[in-house]
Amino acid sequence: MSEQPLPPGQYVPRDWPALHYGPVPRFRPERWDLRVYGFTESLGEYRWTWPEFDALPRVRTVSDFHCVTRFTMPEVAWSGVSTRTLVELAPPAPSVTHVLVWAEYGYSANMRIGDFLADDVLLATHREGAPLAPEHGHPVRLVVPHLYGWKSVKWVRAVEYLTADRRGFWEERGYHNRADPWKEQRYSYQEEPGDGPPLV
Repeated sequence: MSEQPLPPGQYVPRDWPALHYGPVPRFRPERWDLRVYGFTESLGEYRWTWPEFDALPRVRTVSDFHCVTRFTMPEVAWSGVSTRTLVELAPPAPSVTHVLVWAEYGYSANMRIGDFLADDVLLATHREGAPLAPEHGHPVRLVVPHLYGWKSVKWVRAVEYLTADRRGFWEERGYHNRADPWKEQRYSYQEEPGDGPPLV
């Protein structure tokens, strides 16, 4: 058990709830791909099939996972592809400030490029040494430990480079644009000037 304090308002549950919007997608490896597009340095699009992505270098991290619904899972061991590796292979233009991470069924979450490239952020394929369960994001989920869990997008399919911030699925529906659990940034009504683009 981690000896680190929990963010405000959080607790440690007995089990890890599987929370998501919509159905759990079926993984079809022959159809699956991961794309990087938008304001890339080359202005082109990058794409990996499942065998190509599965062959990329792997990293292992251990971090706490904070859900906006107030549970925290301490010291979770993840393994997968570092977002820094992805960005090295698909460089963004110098003007890129944010990314929008897209999942199955059109779900998305936005974040600053610096958040996306933090040391322990990765595109995870395994948790605690086992492949992710379907309800927890198999085959690939983003893991951004320093932000609330809705930013850790399940069933990732694409990364879009942006030169200006654009809200994702839950951010458009009243969740905080930044999502720092240590500042308890849960909802958009808590936002201050500079926290993100206006809600429309």
